[in-house]
Amino acid sequence: MEWRNQTTALEFLLMGLTEHVELQSLLFVVFLAMYMMNLLGNGTMILVIAGNSHLHTPMYFFLCNLSFVDMCFTSVTVPKMLSNLISVSKTISFSECIAQLYFFIVFACSECILLSIMAYDRYVAICHPLHYITIMSKKVCLSMSVVSWIISFLHSLLHTLLIFRLSFCKTKEIQHYFCDLAALIKVSCTDTFINELVVFAEASLLGMAPFFIILISYVCIITTILKIKSTDRRWKTFSTCSSHLTVVTLFYGTLFFMYLRPSSSYSLAKDRITSVVYNVLSPMFNPFIYSLRNREVKMALKRVLQRKGSYSRA
Repeated sequence: MEWRNQTTALEFLLMGLTEHVELQSLLFVVFLAMYMMNLLGNGTMILVIAGNSHLHTPMYFFLCNLSFVDMCFTSVTVPKMLSNLISVSKTISFSECIAQLYFFIVFACSECILLSIMAYDRYVAICHPLHYITIMSKKVCLSMSVVSWIISFLHSLLHTLLIFRLSFCKTKEIQHYFCDLAALIKVSCTDTFINELVVFAEASLLGMAPFFIILISYVCIITTILKIKSTDRRWKTFSTCSSHLTVVTLFYGTLFFMYLRPSSSYSLAKDRITSVVYNVLSPMFNPFIYSLRNREVKMALKRVLQRKGSYSRA
């Protein structure tokens, strides 16, 4: 077997979601539709929030950030997957693969941190309403957003640089539809102990820390809500964070299913389907979850549509 020291000359073969040729045309149409819905839904959410002064609050500032991350998160992997579904050649160069890996980790990490920040925002709003404006000031919100991006870029840079210490054969088959970190480590022809150790230690810590922040925040939120005597007021208070809780459940539920299930139940098919849920379906559903379960967003969207309708009639 020929070894390649010049990694930039390497090519990987992305095996995709399925090897059944007859299903690829159908999958192309389905994923193209979902991708367009993702861009339309999240893009509309950003425009609605940016164009309505009533929504210029910390909660909607972070929601706008989430919509941007969701658009980018899916855009890293889906266009290449769509291209491979309709083309004969399913190769990806080493440089393209590394770029895809880097930005995939960036936006995945950003999503985790952002969901934890949004949980903290709801905690402050419900548990410390009198100090909300002071605690969640514009400066604090902007600082949180900037720090989350810095952490995400550094986190991704660490894992990406560690890939360069590995050697690969001339052509390798990646049993996935994108260059996932685990898939790249698996096809390496050299010792991957350091890479796997860093993934287990650092990535697990950074992945679980936001989840525990979310968990602690919601324990405090639920405790506070249960102290409210009025049932209507209790439900109204909980409804302000129900959309976020739904998004967290969908995102982390699929991640836990993928990484915390027994090794005996692992399969390539399950991994591909699970990754589709948190990489494609979850970002697509997020704007609809927030818009359908949030009265302020629905009213703002209605005003935008009415404004466009009046312009078209004029």
